[in-house]
Amino acid sequence: MNRQTAAEFEGRVQPWGNSLGLRITKAVSELAHLEKGALVSIEVTGEGLVIRRKAIQTGAREPYSEAELLAGLTAYLAHADELPSLIPGEQGD
Repeated sequence: MNRQTAAEFEGRVQPWGNSLGLRITKAVSELAHLEKGALVSIEVTGEGLVIRRKAIQTGAREPYSEAELLAGLTAYLAHADELPSLIPGEQGD
């Protein structure tokens, strides 16, 4: 443990789908001030990984709202005119 290390814990890297995961215990998350959904940066070093929580951006929002994305959208612009027509028997009547 170096001077800047507040605490040190062990964990085990385990499979998570097609990836690998490392569970962060509640105690570690509290010490690191991490919450569910927190954004982190991960730096790969010669010794392994360094995980840092990213600063919370106040007032941050997605680049466009749903209303902005859908503004002016018509059936024609959404290519609804290119949808195939059902033939008799395809509707399950």
